[in-house]
Amino acid sequence: MEKIKTVKGGQFLVKETSPQDIFIPEEISEEQKMIMETCHDFQEKEILPLLDEIDSQKEGLMTSLMDKAGELGLLGIAVPEEYGGFGQDLNTSMLSTEIMGTYSSFAVAYAAHVGIGTLPILYYGTQEQKGKYLPMLASGEYKGAYCLTEPGAGSDANSGKSKAILSADGSHYVLNGQKMWITNAGFADIYTVFAKIDDDKNLSAFIVEKTFNGIKLGLEEKKMGIKGSSTCMMFFEDCKIPAENLLGERGEGFKIALNILNNGRIKLAAAVLGAGKKVITHSITYANERIQFGKTIGNFGAIQYKIAEQAIRTYAVESAIYRCSNDIQNAMLHLIEEGMPKEKAVIQAQKEFAAEAAILKVAASEVLDYVTDEGVQIYGGMGYSSEAPMERAYRDSRINRIFEGTNEINRMLIVDFLLRKAFKNELPLLSAAQDVVKELMAIPEFGEEDTSLLARESKLIVGFKKSALLIAGAAAQKSMQKLSDEQEILMNISDIIIDCYQAESLLLRVKKLISLKGEEACTEQIAMCEVFFYDAADRIHKNAKDATNAIAQGDELRMMLLGLKRFTKHSGLNSKAKRRLIAEKLIDENKYCF
Repeated sequence: MEKIKTVKGGQFLVKETSPQDIFIPEEISEEQKMIMETCHDFQEKEILPLLDEIDSQKEGLMTSLMDKAGELGLLGIAVPEEYGGFGQDLNTSMLSTEIMGTYSSFAVAYAAHVGIGTLPILYYGTQEQKGKYLPMLASGEYKGAYCLTEPGAGSDANSGKSKAILSADGSHYVLNGQKMWITNAGFADIYTVFAKIDDDKNLSAFIVEKTFNGIKLGLEEKKMGIKGSSTCMMFFEDCKIPAENLLGERGEGFKIALNILNNGRIKLAAAVLGAGKKVITHSITYANERIQFGKTIGNFGAIQYKIAEQAIRTYAVESAIYRCSNDIQNAMLHLIEEGMPKEKAVIQAQKEFAAEAAILKVAASEVLDYVTDEGVQIYGGMGYSSEAPMERAYRDSRINRIFEGTNEINRMLIVDFLLRKAFKNELPLLSAAQDVVKELMAIPEFGEEDTSLLARESKLIVGFKKSALLIAGAAAQKSMQKLSDEQEILMNISDIIIDCYQAESLLLRVKKLISLKGEEACTEQIAMCEVFFYDAADRIHKNAKDATNAIAQGDELRMMLLGLKRFTKHSGLNSKAKRRLIAEKLIDENKYCF
């Protein structure tokens, strides 16, 4: 049996990856295709015709749609077979999440149920808890929700005030507190609720059934987007919870919440990817139909730029999403081989790639915002009309930069996760940063320029990583414990790292695709890679320059700036021609076709 190849989280910054070691969507299996087709058929037949009714929150509609999804097995794709699910791997679960993310209001309800509504019990439940709840959640007979956020505890979740008191005889807990922004609250049957027991410093988690006394729902929130998803406040007033419904260990709730968020972030990235692809297809079909000045608007360079850029950014973030999901899956399988129980292995593998999950959450949500904004613009006046699909897509996309931790919080977490590993000697970031400094102080080597296919991009990714290491190392050395107060610098560093991960993932994907199909069949993909690197070079240089000017001065500043210029120097590209090439392919296909 072939040994599973594994990498460490964050290792992409300090180690070269082979294209053959990543998973790309172009190599999905027949079984995965069948599951994706089932998801697609469900979306087009059951969800698309009812979008307006879903948004109006027609009584009982969302519940009935979730029931139908359950009947098809779509709520149990990641649930083990022994509990009534399909027991599929992470890559398959991600592919299905992408398709199920196409239409946002239903996507939110679905994702909340199969993710934060089900996974806490799967990962942390006792055998009795799993046996009792998972089959019902997998079938859809029970709908799940997750109650963490409170009016005074959002990003700082552990500061929540909800309290559970253990009864004198130890048979039950009495829960009092308030929760807000609870997705699926209006129709859920099972809630994972976080509260502190007595005067504990850390949260604990509880499985709470809707039938328990002492639960009151607030009114449905009126929201800017995702109007069809149920979002309510919840009030717990002397709610009695059987002692056996404590989930995990006492005081373990905050850890459970954080680990579930790692999964939620990468799953959100997959879901918004699906939504983005649908928006691009709408953009293309409209550009092929709308006639102005005697020809379709898809013939105009300004529209072609927008369509191409939508595709480039989407293809890049997709490359990173499936690279990461495969790395997590391989890490999990390796841990299981070493004897770790599956549920613990899943948690540990997701925790290992917490930085990458945060990267993907930020990148994907911001790609979707770009795609929908340009989609509105391509539609022009019709883009602002609720009769066309862009108005809903535009409103629905905005929540994703807030879900699963705001993008600002996630940007800071990216750096925090990586530096924590560095300080624990789990990742040689600091020594790699010192090597970059030594390189800057040495005489640079100038060899003949390699003009082979994607050689420029292969050289640039090395420079991009050196830029990230140089800035992160200098910031960590100078600010030490106060680095968390330098949020502007943290944002600069995280944006460099986000670009590095996407750029390398895209490059690896295109190289692997060329090895599978040949250069001629990958013309547009090569062009997307070239344009992404061309633009990323400027973005990385700007972010690195801003951070450097904030943390260095004198000779050190001049040395670092010269080095950054060298690391991000691009020889030039006719990006207009490349984008037109990409746009022409999309317009000819009349859909997002990559």
